[in-house]
Amino acid sequence: METPVLVTGGAGYVGSHACKALRAAGFLPVTYDDLSKGRREAVRWGPLELGDLLDAARLDAVLAAHRPAAALHFAGLIEVGESVREPERYRRVNVEGSRTLLGALRRAGVAKLVFSSTAAVYGEPRKVPITEDHPKQPVNPYGETKLAVEGLLAEAKGWGLRSIALRYFNACGADPDGETGECHDPETHLLPNVLRATAGLAKPLTVFGEDWPTPDGTCVRDYIHVSDLADAHVAALVRLVRGEELPPALNLGTGKGLSIRELIAATEEVTGKAVPRSVGPRRAGDPAVLVADPSAARAALGWSATRSDVRTVVATAWEWERRGRRPR
Repeated sequence: METPVLVTGGAGYVGSHACKALRAAGFLPVTYDDLSKGRREAVRWGPLELGDLLDAARLDAVLAAHRPAAALHFAGLIEVGESVREPERYRRVNVEGSRTLLGALRRAGVAKLVFSSTAAVYGEPRKVPITEDHPKQPVNPYGETKLAVEGLLAEAKGWGLRSIALRYFNACGADPDGETGECHDPETHLLPNVLRATAGLAKPLTVFGEDWPTPDGTCVRDYIHVSDLADAHVAALVRLVRGEELPPALNLGTGKGLSIRELIAATEEVTGKAVPRSVGPRRAGDPAVLVADPSAARAALGWSATRSDVRTVVATAWEWERRGRRPR
């Protein structure tokens, strides 16, 4: 019999990939989502329970009905620019929503949680690659809210919660089997915007600055395939369920940086098409380089990124776009 696991935000990008990985590992993902950002068709590996993260009574009812062994928490708002415009909304949904979830888990006796965090908790990097002990000085409300939730998890240890925050860098790519993929509206991530510009589905890409202190003048990021992220969440969950001790937070990345120019070149190679683009001024708050040190995750989880080479990342995302973002 499959072990149920609550997955908040399981109808979203990373959440849906995690649900697929959970099912393959012998768990039954129970998606809890209000579908404000997620998609009903992305819920394919277990039941969907509609509900708001701030609705304590609804959470109580879902937990009582399914009696999950643990929870994976992806639900929340994720757009950096929007968080600057609407900081209070981000605090309400991300922080107070998480507080509500933790209360419901405590009442239900569910004491294991994997939290979807972000490299945005670090802010401007003082050193690269970034290790987990890097100072936490987020430069936008999105990063602040994720760090605040990590604080809630630390407090919840007092009532017995065993948890881990997985801080990932640039999620990208799509399910290699074509069953789910990225579908944000509006789309703010770089790779889908590169691909949509290539396919003529969006305006030409704007490269924000070509005068950064990097080898080719464009920003460098650590791009990790979403299926690799999903595997890391399952690895963490399995260890929590077994009763193993884990660190409070781990970075998820490849440890290798890729510039925007290199990503564009790989896209042109994979698609056989030119990427229409222009160059704009730098954006305030954009670090020149963001790269993870994933060695702690390798040691704690026995995990490493196996699908995150740039050709695989681009090819899976391109196939998803070519099919009109529709699952097979």
